[in-house]
Order: sequence, then structure tokens, then C-alpha cells
Amino acid sequence: MAVYTPPLRDMQFVLHELLNVTDELKMLPAHAEIDADTINAVLEEGGKFAAEVIFPLNQSGDREGCTYDKATKSVTAPTGFKEAYAKYVEGGWPALAIEPAYGGQGLPIVVNQCFYEMLNSANQAWTMYPGLSHGALECLHAHGTEAQKQLYLPKLTSGEWTGTMCLTEPHCGTDLGLLRTKAEPVAGAPEGTYKLTGQKIFISAGEHDLAPNIVHLVLARLPDAPAGSKGISLFVVPKFKINADGSLGERNPIFCSAIEHKMGINGSATCQMMLDGAEGTLVGAPHKGLAAMFVMMNAARLGVGNQGLGLTEVAYQNAVAYAKDRRQMRSLSGPKQPDQPADTIIVHPDVRKMLLTARAYAEGGRALAIYIALLIDRELNTDDEDERKDCADQVALLTPIVKAFLTDNAWLATSHCMQVYGGHGYIKEWGMEQYVRDARINMIYEGTNTIQSLDLLGRKVLGDNGAKLKKFGKLIAEFVEEEGTNEALQEFVNPLAELGDKVTKLTTELGMKAFGNADEVGAAAVDYLRVVGHLVFAYFFARSAKIALAKQGSGDPFYTAKLHTARFYFAKLLPETAGLMRSARTGVAPLMAMDEALF
Repeated sequence: MAVYTPPLRDMQFVLHELLNVTDELKMLPAHAEIDADTINAVLEEGGKFAAEVIFPLNQSGDREGCTYDKATKSVTAPTGFKEAYAKYVEGGWPALAIEPAYGGQGLPIVVNQCFYEMLNSANQAWTMYPGLSHGALECLHAHGTEAQKQLYLPKLTSGEWTGTMCLTEPHCGTDLGLLRTKAEPVAGAPEGTYKLTGQKIFISAGEHDLAPNIVHLVLARLPDAPAGSKGISLFVVPKFKINADGSLGERNPIFCSAIEHKMGINGSATCQMMLDGAEGTLVGAPHKGLAAMFVMMNAARLGVGNQGLGLTEVAYQNAVAYAKDRRQMRSLSGPKQPDQPADTIIVHPDVRKMLLTARAYAEGGRALAIYIALLIDRELNTDDEDERKDCADQVALLTPIVKAFLTDNAWLATSHCMQVYGGHGYIKEWGMEQYVRDARINMIYEGTNTIQSLDLLGRKVLGDNGAKLKKFGKLIAEFVEEEGTNEALQEFVNPLAELGDKVTKLTTELGMKAFGNADEVGAAAVDYLRVVGHLVFAYFFARSAKIALAKQGSGDPFYTAKLHTARFYFAKLLPETAGLMRSARTGVAPLMAMDEALF
């Protein structure tokens, strides 16, 4: 009973009106010929694939889940998933934003970002099978040998093979310095060839039947490895060994020993993996695997933020459709549909608050996600070293915000949207409770949102004395300066400027506290990330409001709705920052004062 319509109009607004991506791309030789019509046409077709091919499999895939065969150690994805993946490959979608040297279409990453938002709205569990392949490809592209690139990248680009990242072990999650998987050099084999032994858990798409081969990127320790995170190396370990002619050879002993039975994303195979002398080759330098894997981890973090965005959008669409149809009571100010036995529930203020919360978090998240994708396009393709550095700094600052703020918001938004349905939201047939269950994992994996908060405050902000934050702050200051005398924009500009000043002051205070006690960072980090997330959203909503104000006389209701959403955000959501900043300032004492024996 669920519905999904790709939000192409809002994507076009962000791409062509808010961020003017085609003007930005014209400055990059690799994308100078890309125009708005091409981008729009690709996304229209991508939306059709999402809505017509994988969205119909979302609820059925959740109900059926994955099947594990203990005898063959194989996993079968839900009915229809394999066929949908074949259509995905046939349509050339895996190659969308990959460079032509490896068979890619060479389109900008901003296009792939929008496409993947639609895939995540339509079916997050299915999208996880091809999703990690992009990170694996980027990692091998950045750190692999030429032989590894030639062997793996064309297959990952085409989608013929898929990729995974194998990090977590039963005894260690985020603290990868504790991992125990071992890599022993193979005597007589080409240099850089090792046999890996150990166990990995929580490996998304670690085993499945969608593609004939799976390329695992595995963290392990060499025999002479120092303890801790400085002793981790990275290896590429294929499910099937590869013959000299490129054909698949014998089965490599990296097997799925079980699949997890989860709260959500049931259509995605989350695997326990056993390596029993599996053959792999070293990626990058010995003991430098964590740095190499960060390429994939950062890509995955952006991808998880996109999962939260996708779920926020589809939950909103369904809740709106229900609220416009469901009749319950009368408006407190008098009947709004007197010819009917009751008013539709969209007349009630709190229902509207829940709907607008989801809408604002979807639109703000979309602007941020597309913005960071454009930054990556500029970083990868500019000839200007200063621009490359500035873009890289902004991407580093915004990545933990994309991952944590967007997924926190998705948890809130999907829960609100389920609440709109009342009791029906709790019933599986409507599809809403699945979005809540699916959204919950996004706050946990690829580094919990607390880890992202520590990364933002401890490393990205305090680690360079606020240099990266100041770069984004400069964008805000320039906008405030330009629009400071624009009367029509004061309801947006003034709160934005005020919050920017308060974030600067809060950051300084927390930095001073951290000198005395590093735990002050841990106490304030989660609140701090949410405050900075709101600052970023406020910046994009203020810019969006400027455009909407200028164009609302066009008669296009889109701009009227955009302006209303921006006003709601500033009036009802941004004030959360006041309480968050007060909480951050209370420090570590209320958290650590009680003796652990009293818990």
C-alpha cells in the first residue's frame, strides 16, 4: 500500500537554482560539457528504475528476508532482488559516475548522489548490495597497484562483481586496533600475496546470489605488525580466485558462516565471514591499511547519510498521502470539510508539525548531500591546488554531519510519519513500521553517531583550531553580509547570523575545557554535532528562501511550499539549538560524578 514518487522537482531546484551545478561543473575539464538537460534526463530515468523496479520489492523483501544454506555456505537474496540487479547492470547504472578509463560513463558525482537517494527511498536493503561497490572501487583506485586496478575496477564499474568492506570482528567494533585477523605471506607466490585467517562480522552483502564474484576488502595483521591501529594492513580478497585470462577460478576460502537476524533491512544479507587461509593481495603499504580503508569508510558514511535521507523522503510522502485521506474528528477551529462526517487529519496542527518536520529534514538533507557531492566533484577534478584543499577540508568537516545528522533526523522523521498513521502505522501492511526499523541501523553502523560527533568536535574542529569550521563559517558570513539589508530575508538572516556567532563562542568554550579534561569533548560532542548540523541546514534554508521569495510571483506553487517549509524550519526546528548548547555547556560532571557501582 506504500507509494513513492521520485522528488525530481526538488532535486532540480537544489541542482540548478540553489547550487548552480552546471556553472560549477563547467570549470572542471572532465565535466565541462554536462548540461542541465542531460542531468535531468538521467535522473528521470533513474527515478523510473527506483520507483518501478526496486520499490515494488521493498515490503516483500522485508517479509521474506535472506536465506542461508548451511551446507553450501551460500545466501539467497529475497525473490526479485537478483533480477532487479541484472536490470541495474543492464541499464549501466553502476558505471554512472565512474571514470571512462575503467568503463564508466564519467558523469558527475552529484548525479550519482541524487540517483542513490532515490534508490534508498525505494528499497534501502536492495541498494546495499551495489552500494558498497563504489567505496571498494574508490579505495582500490586510490591505493591499489596497477595490476589490482586492471583486474578489479572494470568488473566493479560494470557491476559484474560487487564489493564489500570487512572490518568488524566479534570482539571489536569501532576500535579496530584490537582486530586479530592474520595475514601470512605465501611462499613461492607473487610478492604481495598472503593467506588470511580470521573472523569478521556484520559484513553487509558479504555473500549473495546477485553477482558471480564478490571483492572483499579485508583488514588484517602481518606477522611483524605492531600492536594497535598502526599494525593494520589492507588486502583485497575475492570470493573466487581469478585466472590469468580474467575468468573465475577456484573458490577462495572466505565463507559466510551465518547471517544475522535483524530489526530491519531484512532484505540485505548481513554476514558473519570466516577466512580460512583465503588468498588475498596487499593493498597499499604494509601497516597502512587503516588509512587506505578510510577512503571506503568515508564513502560509506556519506552513503549511510544518504540512506537516512532516502527513508525520510519516502516516509514523508506516505504520511502526507495518508493524512490527506484519513478522516478523524473535526478541526478545533471548526469543520474544514463540513459536507463530510469528519475532517481529514491534515487539518490538525500537530499532524502538520510531524509532516513538516519530515519535509524540512528531507529538503535540508538533500541540499547538504548534493552540496558535499559537488565539493567532491570539484576536489577530484580541479586543477587549482588551493581549491582542491578547500574542498577537501569542507568534505572532511561535513562528512560526520551528513552521516549523523541526516540519520538522526531520519529516525525522528520516520517515527513522526508512523505516528501520523495512528494504530495503522504499527501494522506491517501499511509499510510505515518498516521505515522506522530500517532507519534505526543507520545511526549505528559505519561508525556510530557518537563516533561521528567525536570526530567532528575532536578532530575536525578542535584538531585544527577551528580552521575547517571557519571556512564554512565564511560562507555564512558572506551570505549574511550580502543580505543583511534585505528586509524580506530578515526572518532567515538574523537567526542564521546569531547561531553562527553562538557556535563560534561555544566552540571556543569547549576547546578551553578540553585542555583541562579531554572527557569534556565526549560529554559535549553529540549536542555539538546537532547544533552545527542545524547551522548548516539554516544556511541552505536561508539561501533557498531567498530564491523562493524572488520567484513566488511566478505562480509555481513549488516556491510557495519551499518558503513555507523554510519558515517552519526556522520557527519550529532551529530553536532546538538553544537547549543543545545549554546541555553542551553543562560539561562532563553530571555524567561522570556517579560511581559506576551505583548504576
